[in-house]
Amino acid sequence: MRIPQDPGETRRIERWLATARVFLAVSTLVAIRMDPTELGHSWAAYGLFVFYMANGILIMMLLRRREQSTSAFRVLVHAGDIAWPALISIFAEGPRTPFFLFFFFALAAAAYRWGLWETLGTAAAEVALLWFEKMMIHIWLGPGGSQTVRVLAGLNVNLKEFDPQRLFMLSIYLLVMGLLLGYLAEQQKHLRAEKAVVTGTLSRVRVEAGLTGTIEQIFSEIMSMYGPSRVMIASQETRSHRVFAGEMSKPNGSSPAEFHWLESGIRDAKTYLDNFPGEVCYASVDRDEWKTLALDETGHQVPMTDLVSLSQLRQAQSFDSLVTVPFLFGGDWRGRLFLFNPSWRGERQEELRFLQDLVRQVGPAVYNVYLLHRLRRRASAAERARFARELHDGAVQSLIAVEMQVDVLRRQAEANRPIDGELGRIQSLLREEVLKLRELMQQMKAIDVDSQRLLGVLKDTVERFQRETGISARFVTDLDELEMRQRVCREFLRIVQEGLVNVRKHSGARHALVRLASVGDQWSLTMEDDGKGFPFSGRYNAQQMKEAGKGPMIILERVGLIGGELTVESNPGQGTRLEIIVPKNGDLPHAF
Repeated sequence: MRIPQDPGETRRIERWLATARVFLAVSTLVAIRMDPTELGHSWAAYGLFVFYMANGILIMMLLRRREQSTSAFRVLVHAGDIAWPALISIFAEGPRTPFFLFFFFALAAAAYRWGLWETLGTAAAEVALLWFEKMMIHIWLGPGGSQTVRVLAGLNVNLKEFDPQRLFMLSIYLLVMGLLLGYLAEQQKHLRAEKAVVTGTLSRVRVEAGLTGTIEQIFSEIMSMYGPSRVMIASQETRSHRVFAGEMSKPNGSSPAEFHWLESGIRDAKTYLDNFPGEVCYASVDRDEWKTLALDETGHQVPMTDLVSLSQLRQAQSFDSLVTVPFLFGGDWRGRLFLFNPSWRGERQEELRFLQDLVRQVGPAVYNVYLLHRLRRRASAAERARFARELHDGAVQSLIAVEMQVDVLRRQAEANRPIDGELGRIQSLLREEVLKLRELMQQMKAIDVDSQRLLGVLKDTVERFQRETGISARFVTDLDELEMRQRVCREFLRIVQEGLVNVRKHSGARHALVRLASVGDQWSLTMEDDGKGFPFSGRYNAQQMKEAGKGPMIILERVGLIGGELTVESNPGQGTRLEIIVPKNGDLPHAF
């Protein structure tokens, strides 16, 4: 597999290669100064070397100024990297130790830029160029070549380096190095491609898309990789043994590819889920002759002798070849993924291993979508039930009472009796239900509050409570600003809202006070009223209230969500005081 290279990554590669090219040239110059015999006394050799250094500096400057590196530019630069060491080797009189590194640099550059075949092509081009030089020197030194000998002698050509035996060993070395470097580069690119594919597939797992939408997105990725005519999933719930199957076909010109669920029954479990060998399996059939390949959990090949399951599957589904891999979602679901008539682009066993790894890594993410979707559905059902209960016990019952009182008023009006008292009771009842509905709507609103807005929101909440209920209420704090975690801010606001609701409904208080303070490394939230208090006297902590089943349980639960401590002090007939202490930097319990 190959992935398109990012232009920014290509530019970084070329910059690193340009820097390495200049550094290698400067290091070679230092080596020549230490031992001038490495280059000899040929003016052509020094001219080529100076030209190479200038060329390397020019390439580095161009890459610094240009935003992109074109393919033609990279090929031209690489051709120079191939040709230069072959040319300089003609004139180097020493053992050519520093110059041999330039052959290796060309191979490494090809591996770094591309892959196996490009690196082997570079090695072959270097070998071909060296043997071409050998052939040209042989032609020049043929019959009647005395004048050529003098010319070559004037250029200080190193004829010993083109000895056939020495040149043959150099060629073998270059080819072997090209093979090894190319293989390492190809493996690295293959791993990068696998990582990119897995990451891209995992990015398709979206909670908002739901389970069906997520499966459709993943199947689209699989179809783009393997090119099957159809992708199918069959799964069974372990508790109810119900079987669910769905498929997605290759898109055509008229209709796009869409995943849809199929009608299936318990009879499909054996056909689609049982008796398949190995962890992942490939099978193809030609004139009733099966060819199979099965791998175990470790990716090793296992024998496949039982073809009954494949024959049964072919009776249910038409295909010439298929790949199947199982999956297991916790203890809730088991199933199989089927790719019918896939197109193979690489070595079959390696492709099966990658598909096996892909399912292992993507499966838990899909299972999390399923669990979260189920959790949200249950939470929504519980929330709807709670609101239905609140409306039934509150607004509906009150409206029934209002209806009955209106009927009483109608009869009193017909009998010419006074109705002022009944109208007052109806007005009071309606006012009470309006407050309850407002509180219910306030609880339904999503809270988006942080440390910068918390003080203002708490003040507005207390003031609105005073306006709507007529109970004198104040919010007091000595803090001008605070740095509080958002989750703590959200729960503090909910606690204050719940506490004020309790004051209105149960306390009969005339005054209420809410105080927020910072005490050392803790936050302190206090709520007081002068009502009738709880039906107990004294000071209770959270554990004591849980054991006795007393106190404000909803507030107690919210305090636990932020790792705080709740203390309730009640004096029947004199009021109640709630104190909540939350560490500023403590670990928060996990919560959805």
